[in-house]
Formats: sequence, structure tokens, C-alpha cells
Amino acid sequence: MSDSSQTLTLLAPVAGVVVPLSAVPDPVFAGQALGEGIALDPLGECLHAPCDGEVVQCARTHHALTLKTAAGVELLLHLGLDTVELQGQGIEPLVAVGDRVRAGDPLCRFDADALARGASALITPLVITEAAGWRLREPSLAAGVRVALGEPLLVLEAAVAECHKTVAGGPEAERRLTLALAAGLHARPAARLRAIAREHGVSLTLDHEGADSPSASASADSLSALMNLGLTEGAALRLTARGEHAEAALDDAEALLTTPEAEPHPAPKPQATPNEALGEALGEVLEEGELAGLVASPGLALGPLVHYRPPLPTVSHDGEGEVVEAPRLTQALARVGEALARDEAEATRSGQTAEAEIFAAHGAWLADPDLVAAAGERLRAGRGAGQAWREALDAEAERLEATGNALLAARVADLRDLQRRVMAELSDAAEAALPEFPEGALLVAEELTPSELVAVAARRPAGLCLAGGGTTSHVAILARARGIPCLVAMGPALLAALDDVPSEAAILDAERGRLVPAPSEARVAEVAARIAARRREAEAARAAAFEPAITRDGREVEVCANIGGAEEARLAAEAGADGVGLLRSEFLFLERDSAPDEATQRGEYQAALAALGGKPVIIRTLDIGADKQLPYLRLPAVPNPALGVRGARLWASHPELLETQLRALLGVTRLDALHIMLPMVSEAGELRQVRQRLEAIASEMGLEVRPRLGAMIEVPSAALCAASLAAEADFLSIGTNDLTQYTLAMDREDPALTARADVLHPAVLWLIQATVEGAKGRCPVGVCGAAAGDDLAAPLLVALGVDELSVEPARVPAVKAALRRLDAAALAAELPELLALDDAAAVRERLTAWLARADATPDTTTTTTLERC
Repeated sequence: MSDSSQTLTLLAPVAGVVVPLSAVPDPVFAGQALGEGIALDPLGECLHAPCDGEVVQCARTHHALTLKTAAGVELLLHLGLDTVELQGQGIEPLVAVGDRVRAGDPLCRFDADALARGASALITPLVITEAAGWRLREPSLAAGVRVALGEPLLVLEAAVAECHKTVAGGPEAERRLTLALAAGLHARPAARLRAIAREHGVSLTLDHEGADSPSASASADSLSALMNLGLTEGAALRLTARGEHAEAALDDAEALLTTPEAEPHPAPKPQATPNEALGEALGEVLEEGELAGLVASPGLALGPLVHYRPPLPTVSHDGEGEVVEAPRLTQALARVGEALARDEAEATRSGQTAEAEIFAAHGAWLADPDLVAAAGERLRAGRGAGQAWREALDAEAERLEATGNALLAARVADLRDLQRRVMAELSDAAEAALPEFPEGALLVAEELTPSELVAVAARRPAGLCLAGGGTTSHVAILARARGIPCLVAMGPALLAALDDVPSEAAILDAERGRLVPAPSEARVAEVAARIAARRREAEAARAAAFEPAITRDGREVEVCANIGGAEEARLAAEAGADGVGLLRSEFLFLERDSAPDEATQRGEYQAALAALGGKPVIIRTLDIGADKQLPYLRLPAVPNPALGVRGARLWASHPELLETQLRALLGVTRLDALHIMLPMVSEAGELRQVRQRLEAIASEMGLEVRPRLGAMIEVPSAALCAASLAAEADFLSIGTNDLTQYTLAMDREDPALTARADVLHPAVLWLIQATVEGAKGRCPVGVCGAAAGDDLAAPLLVALGVDELSVEPARVPAVKAALRRLDAAALAAELPELLALDDAAAVRERLTAWLARADATPDTTTTTTLERC
């Protein structure tokens, strides 16, 4: 708040992007029916007080609250749009009516992910609902500007108040009715009720009939008073209007309050547990004795079921007071933070990118001020440091589980991991040893934390079965990275099965989503034979990984690796990769306060080239945009970041970034092995401009050798104009993830569309074919998108004519082995029929049938037509 008594400064209640009130997609806010103000698209998950004041209203559904300053100004903070429909889900109030707060005090926490799934927008208006003799200066912040928490946002200055209150007088009328608004009397109808009173020039009072509280009456002049009534659907009301147009005002008010609102954004419904109906969801019927689960990591395993139950470390329930316990907790958090940083560094050095990212996420969560504050509250209540941390994380875990959101519930295991690690630091007892289990066991647990999985993986379990968890959990990511078959979300039936079936040879089929606790001897023998055959295939593929991939009809296809940094380049070389098809240079630019300098970049690029020993290494220039912001590179917020400034388009506005990156690339040795790739190219002119700049810098540096320069094919215009691009490029590389997204107009990050955003859609395949045809005779074409490692898509891409596939390092041996079994010419002959099919599902079905027939006749040329399905 400003020091001047003539001005009142309101601070940003959350870090976010400025949205003018007129641009808020809600007519009540945009039309300023509630009052003047501004809005933020939040980047944090906690709303703070914009000034000193008293909390005079808290919505029953927690989505809105009103503060009143000492000067009488009333401010409404409205978290998101249509959030009233969520009935408080995902929002945790931290204050109550009557509380006095200081500027910056936390008001409520919220789960941005949960709100985003159930509301129309997270845009949060800050509205002056009662000016009380103050007027708002014109906001100085432009739309799209990013502000930090606590940064000055609005300024009010003393002025003569505009009086909206109607002088009592004239005839009085009364009306009784029952509230029909499903979400109760929230901000939108309250604002409309006030507007009705003003439009008709009447004083309007609303009484909650039958309520005992003397505060069960409110004037329509006060939005906070109206909302603070906490009225819900079915409440009995009495409306009193006084003025010449009292009856007309009551007619409008009655129509407003007795007409149910539309509910375009209902709250998310909790999902059914898998074993209630998972067989139906998977399109199969569970056989007797089988248990269903969601596949978190595919595979097939056989072994005894072992219940894994690690105890929590022992800590003191009561403490020695906050003065003693608070430093203990701080020190324990610091030690765990240091350990996580070491784990992250070690994972990075070992090339375990997914693992490193998880440790980094845990480190960030460990420093979450809201978790620390929740533990602090328990310290003040007399708890010991370990117990305070335990209770704080128990509460947070319960909150996540209660959302009904599978993605959020999957984060509970991460919280449990942090809970255990910090409690271990604060425990006086010796650290409990991990439960013993035999190598090759199928571990059954309620849940596993990431650090527990890392520990048990060293003992080589055959598979994992979890009652909880989700396919997006960090445990699932780690299991996939280690090739451990894993089913999750199996429900209480899983643990009950342990008591009923002490099996020594259960079957985990993490391909069909099945656990068979007590299989027959015949079925055990069949699965054992399948596992042995797969092991032999994998060993053979690894043994031949350094040999070229030559198809049965004589085509040699390069199989390269997609990597995220120099450390993974070593893994690519060890896996037998023919080179690097994509090095994502973004890893150098993320998690920094400033862009990496030339020397830093050059060192990383040189290390990657050295690891591959002269094999080609394709390094993609910075691919960043409004969808992936850098703290030192502010790009304006746009309605659709995927269609905004990103990739090649970035260089027009930030040429200094490209300049530094090109100089770093040209500074490496072995320029003959270096390939530079430009992302998000839509036309040949973009590539031509970069080549001109590359030539100019190379000349300045006195270089005789030039690296190859290529373009990614990620948008339909690039595919359709491949001939002109190929005339300018030394190579082309198809990014199938983005090409699929832009071709089908389906956001690849939208979970509701994930299954339909399929690279095998005929429209996407037509564009891939157009790229290959356009580049023919001009330059080679590769694929660095996820489709290159897909068992079905990879053979089809080769049949379409691509020269190189780039996959995750661990996939290189298997992809090479699959290509050696492929008759690419025979499959190419079937392309007209495949491209004529209706959708991706039809293509997958036909292609699966054809490949099965081809594998069944390995010693003859496969020329059969596609099976009619």
C-alpha cells in the first residue's frame, strides 16, 4: 500500500500475465457490472492480499473473497471463471470472514491443474466493487505483460465518491421466493441484482428467511454482503424494494433468482476405480481370478507375489517448542535438498534424463513455501519437526487424492517420498532397512515413491503391481526407463489377493493390463516360453546393434538417436546409434536466469560430437516459444501459443540468440560431422536467411568447412512445399508430433485428444509422402518424432521412403532388428490402399495384420495384399 494518504496502491495478488478487464471472456467482468479493475492469468497457485484490509466476504465455494480497506474500499478477488461450478474443489481457503490481513498475506491456495480442467479459464479478476470516494487511475500495465507477485498493479486516488445508493422513499413492495441457482448467490447474480436496483432507482434488500443470524439480511448495494449470506440452491428468500418502480424491480429480481443458470462447465466427476469396470474399459472380459490394472510400463513377467511394506521413520510426536523445532526442520529440508541435487547431478551424468527431471521436481516441491508454512503451523501447535512435516504432507496428499483428478493423484507418491526422506533426517532411530524380497519377485504395494523404486530396482524385481498410482506418475516414468513391467491403480482387490493366493508363480501381463495371481501350470509354461523368446530377441538385437539396418529388400536405413544433451550422446554411442538425429539444444537454455554464453554452448556441442566419434550429429537450434517461456525471454501471451512465435520465427525478434548459437556451433571441431537443424520452418525463405547468416559468420571466423544445414518438417505448409525447401536444405527431418498436431488440429497436450492425435492418420501419411516425393533427388529425409520408434509406424515410414529414423537411445537395437525383418518394397506396394483408408484406427488394423503375416513368412518375399478386416 502506498505511503501517501491520497493514493492507494494495489499489489499483484499472484504472479501472472495482465489481462485488461474488458478482455475477460465474461460479460459481467468485461462490462464492469461489478466495477472497475484488472485481471491476471495466474502463474502461481496461491492468491495473496493486494493490500491491507479486512476479509468481509468469502464465497461458500471458496472461489471469491472481498477485502475492505480502512478507507472503505471493497475489492473482489475472483479466482478463475465459472469456478463456482467446482463447489470449492481444488481451492483451499486460508482466511475467514473477519480476519485482518496485511498486503502479501496468503488468502487461498489452489490447484491450477484441477481448476483448469473444470473451469472455463483461470483468469482472475481484481475488481473494485465499492470505490468509497476513490477513483482508479488508468492501469499502466499493458495486456500481456508479466508481473511478479507483490508488484504494483493498480493505483487508486482520493476523489469525490459517486453515490449509487438510493434514498429511501416511495412505495414499498415485498416478494417471497425460493432460490433456484445451482451455484448459489455468487458474484455474477449478485452483480446483476445490484444492477437491477440501480436500473429501477430503488433500494433493494434481501433476507434469508428462517435464518437465525442477524446478518441474514443484505442490501443489494453491497456485493460482499450479498455473497456473504452464503445462499445455496433452495434457500427461502424475502425481497423488499422501496421506490416508484419497486414492483418492476422485484419482477426482474425474481426472474433472476428463480431461473436456473446454465452449467457449461460442470465439476469433474471422480473416475471409477479400475477393478470396478476395467475389463470393460479395456474391451475385454476378466477371466476368473484375474485382476485388472492400468499399464504404467509394458512388459511380461513371471514370479512370486511379494507384499512390499516399508515403514515410515520413527519421529517424536511432541516437540520442544517452535524456537527449537523450526531450525531442526529447516536443517533437515536443506540436507534433503542437497541430496536431491546430488541425485539429480548423478542421474544427469548417467544419462538418466527422466530420473534427473524427477529429482529436480522434488527439489522444487521441497522448497514450496506453502508446505513449509503448513508444517510451521503444526510446530506452533507443539509438534516435533518430524511429526509436523508428516502431518503437513498427509494433509496435502489427502487434498490431492480428494480432487478425483488422476493426474494430481499421481503426484501423491512424490509427496510420500519427500515425507519419508525428511522424516528420516529427523529420526533418532536407525534407518529402517528395506524389506527383503527375492530377485525376480513381483512386488505388490499400496504405493511406491520414486526413491523407493530406485532402491528396489537395484534388487531386480520382475515387475510391480500397485493398488494406487497412475500412468503419469513419476514411478511409472522410472519403471518405463528401467524396463520393469508395471500395473497401477489396481485398487483394494490387489492387496486382498495376497491373503487369498500365496502363489509362487503369478503372471504379470503389463500389455493387456492383467495380473493372474494363481495361473495354471500350462499358462505358466506358455508365458515362460514367451519371456525366454523375447529375451533371446533382445540379446540378439543388442549383439547386432552396431551393424547397419538393411531391410530384406536391400535398403539401408540409418537408425540414430534423439538426445537431450551431451551426457545422452554417450548412451547413444553405446547403443549402436548411427549418429544423433536430434539433439535438443533447449536443455542449455532452460532453468537459467540468462541465456548461455557462446563458450558454454560450444562445450556441450563439442562433447556430443566427441561422444559419437565422427558420426553425424544433428543439433536443433533453440525451439522455444510462448508455450515454453524462458525467464529472460519474455514473449507476449497469445491465445494459441502453438500458432505463435516459436522456432524459426523467433529469430526475427531475437536475432542475438541465433547469432550466439551459430557462433558456438561453428566453433566446434569436426564441422564435417555437425548438422544444424532449424525448427518450425514454414517456407524456404526462413531457411535461406539463416544460411546467409551462417555463411557470413563462417567467413568472419575464417572457416573453410561448412556444417550441413537442414529444416524440420512440422507444419503442413513445409510438407507441401518440400521441393522448394529441399532445394535450399542439405537434409530434412520430419517432426511427427507437431506435424500430426497441426494437420489434425488436435493439441497433442490435450489428454482428451491424445488417442486421436495419431501419426497413422491418412492425412498425416499423405503429408509425409509429399515430403519424401518433394525431396527426392535433392536431399535425404529423416524422422525424429516419436513415430520413428513406434513398432507399427516405423516400418511404414521406411516404406514411404524416409532414409533415417531417430529414436530414444535404448530403442536403437530393437528398431534396427525390426527393420532387418522388413520387406520395405512389399509394404510400399500396399501404400495406395493404406492411404485410402478412413482414419488412423483403420490404418493400424490393416498394418498390424500385414506385419503379422510378414513375420510369419520370414524367408520369402511378402507380396500379399492387406487383409480385409
